Amino acid sequence: MIYQSIWTILAIISVASAKVYFKEDFNDAGWKSRWTVSTEWKPKDQMGEWAWTAGKYFGDEDDKGIQTSTNARSYGISAPLSEEFTNLNKEIVFQFSVKNEQKPFDCGGAYIKLLGDMDQSSFGGETPYQIMFGPDMCGSQNRRTHVIFNYPAKNDNLLIKEDVKVETDDLTHLYTLVVRPDNTFEVFIDHESVRTGSLETAFDFLLPKEIPDPSQSKPADWVDKKMIADPEDKKPEGFDDIPREIADPDATRPDDWDDEEDGEWEAPSIPNPEYKGQWKPKQIPNPEYKGEWVHPTIANPDYKVDTELYLRANKAKYVGIELWQVTSGTLFDDIIVTDSLEEAKTHANATFDKKKGPEKEARDEAEKKDTPAPAEDDDEQVEDHDHDEL
Repeated sequence: MIYQSIWTILAIISVASAKVYFKEDFNDAGWKSRWTVSTEWKPKDQMGEWAWTAGKYFGDEDDKGIQTSTNARSYGISAPLSEEFTNLNKEIVFQFSVKNEQKPFDCGGAYIKLLGDMDQSSFGGETPYQIMFGPDMCGSQNRRTHVIFNYPAKNDNLLIKEDVKVETDDLTHLYTLVVRPDNTFEVFIDHESVRTGSLETAFDFLLPKEIPDPSQSKPADWVDKKMIADPEDKKPEGFDDIPREIADPDATRPDDWDDEEDGEWEAPSIPNPEYKGQWKPKQIPNPEYKGEWVHPTIANPDYKVDTELYLRANKAKYVGIELWQVTSGTLFDDIIVTDSLEEAKTHANATFDKKKGPEKEARDEAEKKDTPAPAEDDDEQVEDHDHDEL
């Protein structure tokens, strides 16, 4: 009980000291004044329109988000944080909900970016960002939740090395990314932890700690061939005398064959069932085999520790959505940027958690109505017809 009370107190303190840098639920018409469409990124005819809607299925029609509405278009839109955010000695929690109503979802992004200073009107795919997080799907094979961090030391955007799963149905799902000051990270989908680990291990931030020793090489007499030809296995006598093809013994000279006109008749050739191909001696384990040679390693002189790998928000100023979609229908909602996972959970409880049950019920009910009723059995139809006549 004492420990439980301590954790409860710490959680309360954490929430009380938490800071929210961005929060958007799109439930009021004023959202347009808070967001800036990327009008200078691409020509107008290449840009899609954002719809303000609850989507096809919902429990509360007033619980709206913004949704891509035009096929084969690019989309760009951004909004400022309430204040500049650098997560020194703090968590970053980047969370939002997304619903892909396309059937099927063929190709397109559904991710969000955290960005530094920029021109909002020209925000697009080439704009430098600090974090890119969320689903991206194209075809049946390329489906993942992107977790990408910009790392200035390498001047590169680093994608997580092992793909993170993604939800592919047409319901709303909650995506949460947490980066902690102990240089670890965690990804949640619908409150369930789906990936956690060390930033250094999961991303190529740093050079390897060890490298192959350049002064060492495989010894010239090292034997790494597992199998060899059996020296006692000899080719059978006459093996090479067996022809690949033989004359068809069942073939007969046609009755109308004329040697003077057609030449001397010869039976057509067929594969020889006795032919065994090129002879090869059988393989046996090599008694001299020493195993695979392992290159000795040494400490990498260029390896440098970075104790601030977690510092992935550095004067962050904007949240942005920039993507391309073949088929539109992705709806974004419930966005929050904060330095407290508890604060993000509280926001999810008030938004995502309230909609997921009613939304599924509405979707399932609509699908029932769209499903054709089973045809009546022919015998039953005949019996009913006879009954009517009687």
